[in-house]
Amino acid sequence: MIKFGPSGSCERFAAEGYSHTIQEAKWLADLGLDCFEYSFGRGVRITEKTARGIGEEFKRYNVEFSVHAPYFINLATLEEEKAANNHEYIFSSLRALRWFGGKRCVFHPGSPLKAARDDAMKLLLERLELVMRLKHEYGFDDLWLCAETMGKKSQLGDLEEVISMCKDYDTLLPCIDFGHLNARDCGIIKGYDDYKRIVDRLADGLGDFKTKNMHVHFSKIQYTAKGELRHLTFEDEKYGPDYEPLLRLIADYKLEPYIACESSGTQTMDALAMKNYYKSL
Repeated sequence: MIKFGPSGSCERFAAEGYSHTIQEAKWLADLGLDCFEYSFGRGVRITEKTARGIGEEFKRYNVEFSVHAPYFINLATLEEEKAANNHEYIFSSLRALRWFGGKRCVFHPGSPLKAARDDAMKLLLERLELVMRLKHEYGFDDLWLCAETMGKKSQLGDLEEVISMCKDYDTLLPCIDFGHLNARDCGIIKGYDDYKRIVDRLADGLGDFKTKNMHVHFSKIQYTAKGELRHLTFEDEKYGPDYEPLLRLIADYKLEPYIACESSGTQTMDALAMKNYYKSL
């Protein structure tokens, strides 16, 4: 079943007097939204008791919970100490995800830094193989890892690279950030046919199940020649991409993604706009 919700708490949530994630469950349900993404951007700093309490509240209101692993994961790093730290970032995120009662953990694949891109990608895939082996050994086969497409040209994570990451592992889903794909290629997504090209390639590379159930991030993003600069709101009319043709394609293809809106400060109301448009189709 397709789900819509915000990534993080929006400005309106705070303006209405709310301050804690546990309050978000009822607030989102009352608006008619059905998912929420919690970010561990700077590290996993939550107790089991707190996470389980939040998870119970979200389960009560039937709002699905996902997490975003710390932003500084880099599976392509040349430094072995940092490579070992990646495991802590990933598996502490999965542990907390289980406490929350969620099923999906998004992560940034990494950046080449000083290595050639092909060499960095080869190293990333080797490191990812170890991560997925440990994921099985640690008993996390019931949880999804979601490899995200990235917004800067210098980062690993274009569409083809994410397909290559996800194709060999049953519990690794693509996280297709359409704003990132648009930004890294300086406005490549103009309408329905561009979304169709992306989704068709995803289906060719990963099959129908992973395409139907993909994780999605969506926002309009300002970009430069190097790619992503900053997230915008749906009021922006310059940078895009527009969400309406994507939702028409999702309806036409009968896809059921988990869609987390990442607009800057208006993510909840923009997620609601997406859901209302989808319902109108």
